[in-house]
Amino acid sequence: MQVRVRYAPSPTGLQHIGGVRTALFNYFFARANGGKFILRVEDTDRERYSTESLQDLYDTLEWLGIKWDEGPVIGGSCGPYVQSERFELYREYAQKLVDMGKAYYCYCTPQRLEELRKKQEEEKSSEQGYDRHCRNLTPEQRAEYEKQGIKPVIRLKVPTEGSTTFHDILMGDITRENKDISPDPVLLKSDGFPTYHLANVIDDHLMGVTHIMRAQEWIPSGPLHVILYEAFGWEVPQYCHLPMVMGKETDPVTGEVHFAKLSKRHGSTSVRDFRKKGYLPEALLNYVSLVGWSYDGDREFFTREELENVFCLEKINKAPGVFDYQKLDWFNGQYIRKKTDDELADLLMPYLCEAGLLKETDRDRLVAFVPGVRERLVLLSDAVGMCAFLKDQGEPAPELLIPKKMDAAGTLESLKAVYGYIRPALEKGASDDEMQNSLCELAQKLGIKNAGVFNPLRTAVTGLAVSPPPFSCMRLLDRAEVFRRIERAIKVLESCSKER
Repeated sequence: MQVRVRYAPSPTGLQHIGGVRTALFNYFFARANGGKFILRVEDTDRERYSTESLQDLYDTLEWLGIKWDEGPVIGGSCGPYVQSERFELYREYAQKLVDMGKAYYCYCTPQRLEELRKKQEEEKSSEQGYDRHCRNLTPEQRAEYEKQGIKPVIRLKVPTEGSTTFHDILMGDITRENKDISPDPVLLKSDGFPTYHLANVIDDHLMGVTHIMRAQEWIPSGPLHVILYEAFGWEVPQYCHLPMVMGKETDPVTGEVHFAKLSKRHGSTSVRDFRKKGYLPEALLNYVSLVGWSYDGDREFFTREELENVFCLEKINKAPGVFDYQKLDWFNGQYIRKKTDDELADLLMPYLCEAGLLKETDRDRLVAFVPGVRERLVLLSDAVGMCAFLKDQGEPAPELLIPKKMDAAGTLESLKAVYGYIRPALEKGASDDEMQNSLCELAQKLGIKNAGVFNPLRTAVTGLAVSPPPFSCMRLLDRAEVFRRIERAIKVLESCSKER
């Protein structure tokens, strides 16, 4: 038997961390077992459907390097793979259930159902939900409803006695009393639209899905789906309900840590947000794959190709996985460190161009700047703040230029000496190490600490007290701009010295 799994999101919102983890687990399981990964778009919720969400689905999987074997865009032998294009199939199979006596037409109006709901609430009835009013209508009763022009829905006949059991790879056998299952749910609406349960089961069967990996929140639907499979006489796929993804919360008063289902209050949850902030796809893919799954309890770094080989269901944890933003940041920083200067420059350039700090023609200078900031970057977007010096901060204040335990005259002497060296050094292409060593020697000659040489240079070039290494900043700035800023700072110190 060939393994066939599917990721079947509803395009009603942006792809979030929980959904992406489900997609990754399905994808890696298929690859590790030589199977097929199917993408299916469940777009029957037309009120909340959006083309933006659909495009976000495609963009997210592409960004992560996840390619589906069958599905929208690329097609396959079990298509179409968009549910709104399969309505005739759903109508056909819903009618088969009616013909087999496994489902029936229901003519109850929305008004009657609302009155029923209110009555059950008022009486605090132990029986909630549909009362099976139309389950045993006679042909004559049905004909009378038809004369009234009422368009029926089709409801599933859920057994009223006994229980239904399905096996879950992680949770074991799960049993539910049939009397506790939603009584005779709608399968096909009066407008011909299928409900989630009907479309999901039909599609999984016709697409040959062998393993259903989905979030644990779908466990309550398991018995109902099994009843549907059995009503059709179909084999039930293997289920594996994945543990929830939790967010960590700290009580601001007591400091106690507790966990809740990951949501926006914990921070970004949509992949688009993570992408905009400057997380690398390989870092996000690696970390998310470890939320609720572990290879050996120790190893943390995996490439996508490695996960395609080693992933297995047996190593999924039963307990909820905790999404730790700080841990993800650490992962991202580690992956940034692995990038070459050229690779990292290409990744940073869009952020700096969007901020209006650089142009594409400045790429070579950015490549030269990268070594000085690589170790400091956590997110690609951090580069924008680090490069704030590219916008002229204006004439620097004397108190920023003058180091502690130095005066204006001493700082002026130091900066002039530094400029006398820096200008020819940059023009002849001296390395950072060469300039670093030479300025340290200069500090010794002047009889001052290294800070008395480097701090005035940093402030003169960047206009900031805190910035990336001054040599890195000088490589990113236009050389003429570097000289102009240093000369400006010298004039500030000269004016300050005269006043004193």
